[in-house]
Amino acid sequence: MGYEFIEGNEAIARGAIKAKCDFVASYPITPASSILHYLLRLVPEVGGIAIQAEDEIASMGFCIAASMAGRRVLTSTSGPGMSLYSENIGLAIMGETPMVIVDVQRQGPATGSATKGAESDIQFTRWSTSGGLPIIALSPATVGEAYELTYIAFNFAEKYRTPVFILTNKEIGVTKESVSLDSIKLPPLVERKRVPTGQDRYFPHYFESAEEVPAISDFGGEYVARFTTSTHDKTAYLTTKPEIIQEMIDHYAAKIDRAADDIALVKEDLEEGADILVISYGIISRSAAVAVRRARAQGRKVSSLVLQTLWPVPEKVIESAMCGVKKVIIPEMNMGQYLVEVERLAPPEVEVVGVCKMNTTLVSPEEIIERGGLL
Repeated sequence: MGYEFIEGNEAIARGAIKAKCDFVASYPITPASSILHYLLRLVPEVGGIAIQAEDEIASMGFCIAASMAGRRVLTSTSGPGMSLYSENIGLAIMGETPMVIVDVQRQGPATGSATKGAESDIQFTRWSTSGGLPIIALSPATVGEAYELTYIAFNFAEKYRTPVFILTNKEIGVTKESVSLDSIKLPPLVERKRVPTGQDRYFPHYFESAEEVPAISDFGGEYVARFTTSTHDKTAYLTTKPEIIQEMIDHYAAKIDRAADDIALVKEDLEEGADILVISYGIISRSAAVAVRRARAQGRKVSSLVLQTLWPVPEKVIESAMCGVKKVIIPEMNMGQYLVEVERLAPPEVEVVGVCKMNTTLVSPEEIIERGGLL
């Protein structure tokens, strides 16, 4: 189990290969481009297809079609590309299309600072398409986690028939660390639930209970597989009947919301009797860990909760961690995008403090300590 000196983008590419990704389509964009570069070499080696598409819209279209034809797919971009992905993200949700979308975040809005870091797409990812339906988004903090969570993202995509987002950023994507990928324990690979052969009929979106995930028949297979971006019924035929439309919308939401406990990935370091809780995610969780250690060295009782799953919000874990504390500190490389999610869960007596910064530099441990009132 030797160590390698690799960047986060390479770890993502190799995590995808470990998850049997066999189709990639992306358009180059800083700081995500090297994911495509790695996969243009790696995917053909496993018998897959890798395409540098003409733009971001085409990338998503290629991936949706490839996924529905049975491929395990990934696309990668950064903030401006996410804007162009938006319409096809909605199509992937409506069509219940398994896929992994990597957003290597950078400073925004608009073109922003192409070579500067931020974690500025947190809420944008959640609300990136019309309809407001739930999505799954994971946030790594290290190169090793970038590998691990990419693999897990494929499992979630296949298990719940949905696009899954990896929200990394420039600091993780293009920074190298020593890591032993072989020593990272991964769960069993989730295979796609396909319709058994020999059935009399196939409904592309069949479910009995709202949270049930329909089985897939790949395009070009035994059954006719319809696919549409418009409101439809379980057979994928268009419908304007309000009761059927509501049933389908309830299904898209329920299969994610009711699985929130399964999707929730966190790292807890809770101290008995702590009156302060630091909630962090992504690259800033590393600064938070240093700040917590320094505060404990000074005799403060401080708990830490690192979120690897951002969407759906791991509400039960957050609410449990807040029990008994007087203050919650949330450091972010944005203007407080996840702060609002914690505020709505916090009891009235708990003070919620954001340590937010969006000037392209990392939030330091000293800033968390001083601005958060950790000492």
